[in-house]
Parts: sequence; structure tokens; C-alpha cells
Amino acid sequence: MSGKKTIAVILFDDFELLDVFGPVELLQFVSRYHLEFYAPTPGKVRSSQGIEVIAPHSLADLEGADLLLVPGGKGTRALVNDQEFIKRLTLLGHASSTVASVCTGAALLARAGLLSGHKATTNKRDYHWVTSFGPDVLWQSSARWVQDRTRWTSSGISAGIDMTAALIGHFEGQEVLQEILNRAELTVATDPSHDPFAITPQR
Repeated sequence: MSGKKTIAVILFDDFELLDVFGPVELLQFVSRYHLEFYAPTPGKVRSSQGIEVIAPHSLADLEGADLLLVPGGKGTRALVNDQEFIKRLTLLGHASSTVASVCTGAALLARAGLLSGHKATTNKRDYHWVTSFGPDVLWQSSARWVQDRTRWTSSGISAGIDMTAALIGHFEGQEVLQEILNRAELTVATDPSHDPFAITPQR
């Protein structure tokens, strides 16, 4: 478990604030993780809540990462039809060791072909919209989060924190995870299949 690991977080206008900074709050506790923020155009990026965040780097400058994190938010509605963004995301996803999404970020991964043949989940309030972009994805309508090989996807907003905790435990071990949770004074869901917000899929 030695060596620095690069965590690349993608930002875009109208991203969901907690989708990003819930996971980031936990990830930054791991000393060997180096977090960087990227956007289609570097500079100020406005969240759905109107909070401006600085993304120092352009997606064009990113070649890959140990973990690529894609949040959701209202901005995904436009980005799924942005061919240049989706093409870049496809390349980055294939060049990254692990790819994760929170909430409707799964729509972007699906549109980029990064979830093809994988089990995945997403925000249940937007479930039918997101799943329309991945007919070859094995969508899970009842799941807090899903790990399938190198792909991690979570349900809506706060579920990204639970997924990130599981991801840290997977890669760093339960002792490291528990120390982080203690420092954050946080309890998280530990059963990915327990989904109180699950829906019945349309037939």
C-alpha cells in the first residue's frame, strides 16, 4: 500500500456539492492520496447550490488517475449531450485504474461506455432518466452502492459518502477506514444492498 495515489475529481457547472465534498472529506484523510480537481475549462465552477469552486486543471491535461471520481447534479443533463466531454471521459475512464460516480454521474459514465457490461446504480429519483443512457448496463434498482470490478457507482447524493467509505476500506483496509470514520465522527451504511429509496423498475 505504498506510493502516492492520484485522485482526480471532475467538476462541471451545476455539479452537486455533496457528491464531491462528501467523498473528498473522507479521501483527504488518506495520507497517500493526492487529490486534484479538473474541469472542462479550468477556473471557477459553480455548483447547483451556487457555491463557486476553483478547478485548477483542465480535463485536457489529465491522462488518467488511480481513481477518477464523477459527481452528479443538474449539470449532467447538458453534459450527456456534450460530445467533446463524453469523448474525453471515455479516454480518461479507460486510462484510470478505478472509476467511481455519485448520483447522476452514472449517466455520464454510461454515456461514455464506461459501465457497459457492469452492474451499476444511480439516484433513484432520476433512475429512469439515467438508465436510458446505458441499455447494456446491468442497472440495479435496489442498491445503496455497487462495486463491479473497477467500477463503483452510488445512489443519490449522500450515498456517495457510504460508497467512498467502502472504497477506502477495500483499498486501505478496515483499520484505516475505522480510524478515518472516528476522526470524522461519522457512521456509514455498510450494506450496499440495503436501499430504503429503492424503486420498482418500469417494465
